[in-house]
Amino acid sequence: MKKSLFAIAAVTAFAGAAQAQSSVTVYGILDAGFSSLNQRQGGPTRVTKSTTASLGGSGNETTSRLGFKGTEDLGGGTSAFFTVEVAITPNSAQNVSTGTTSNRQTFVGLKKNGIGQFALGTQYTPVHVAVGATDPGQTNNVVGNVIYPNAGTTSRDGQTTTQADGGTFGYVVRTNNALTVTTDKFAGFQGNLFYTQNNANTNQTTVAAPSSGYTGGHTNQSGYGLGVNYNWQKLLVTANYQSFKAENPYTQTAAGVVTTGTPVAWGVGGASAAGVNTKDNNTYFAATYDFGILKAYAQYLNRKVESTISSNNYMKRSAQQIGVRSFITPTIEAWGSIGNGRISSYGPNQPTANFTGWQIGSNYLLSKRTNLYAIYGQTGTSNVASVAGTGNVSTNANQYAVGVRHTF
Repeated sequence: MKKSLFAIAAVTAFAGAAQAQSSVTVYGILDAGFSSLNQRQGGPTRVTKSTTASLGGSGNETTSRLGFKGTEDLGGGTSAFFTVEVAITPNSAQNVSTGTTSNRQTFVGLKKNGIGQFALGTQYTPVHVAVGATDPGQTNNVVGNVIYPNAGTTSRDGQTTTQADGGTFGYVVRTNNALTVTTDKFAGFQGNLFYTQNNANTNQTTVAAPSSGYTGGHTNQSGYGLGVNYNWQKLLVTANYQSFKAENPYTQTAAGVVTTGTPVAWGVGGASAAGVNTKDNNTYFAATYDFGILKAYAQYLNRKVESTISSNNYMKRSAQQIGVRSFITPTIEAWGSIGNGRISSYGPNQPTANFTGWQIGSNYLLSKRTNLYAIYGQTGTSNVASVAGTGNVSTNANQYAVGVRHTF
């Protein structure tokens, strides 16, 4: 009897110790307010205008989200960790977003003190992690930021923002089927590695008439990335590169013409239309310096999506931006940014556009977790080349947003 009681006590003590070494945290952001967006598109024969106003609009400063994260001490300086994070929509009939960005992050990994960590799952890319650390507007969702363009409007700098890559046409934000490796800091340097793969290969067969064409073949989506950060006192410098490749079988029309597809952005989940074979390269450089009274930012971004079948078939976007962020008083924070860039698409004699954007904003801190905000931004294009005699087209947009954000 005594032995049984002793065994039970030992097991209970061990379970209690193991439980004490683990932790799970529930966290999130709720952001709601008022937003007014005005867009104007000028063409050769008419001007199109639109205004969108929303009371209770969600995510103007930060996308609302709900997350769970935890760690477990495995001993010897090793720990396991996980994160599950989904987008939430406070003003929708469904609280949890059902769009392609619903799964913001879901991953599990291991960490070794003094060496680094790795994780597997749906994760942010190296470029997005670097942008989040070096963007004066902290990747808010109001127009005017040329590095992280707002994801809720269209045709503000020559392209639409209807992308499946999680929020912006500036670069690929996140992917699933991803492996990330992050080193600890050594002499101020920290490295980030990224790899993603979602491949499927089957026998390719011919479809019988009258449909004609092919089915099967390889539908491969893969990518890799790397980044290096350097911290020295109040200086941060980051350099990042990532490349994604989509390979799909050719398709054939009834007339027997093999199609080559056109460049499109590489999306979450690796879904691509048959016949689309593209490479999507993103490059990002940035630096920040904290002067004490304010923090200065400088950013450069380049994205090129090209056909792997014909290098003359491509889309290219480059942008540069500078900004500052500062606490005017202990409870009032303000920021501003200005930038420009250029877009060229689909080879020679195809649409090109020069674009500009600027943004100002402020936070009034009610507490460590709650703040009021006001943000205003403008963006627009100029010198858009004509296509097939349609004449020049330019676009402009301005937006202001006020609201309240609470983190928990």
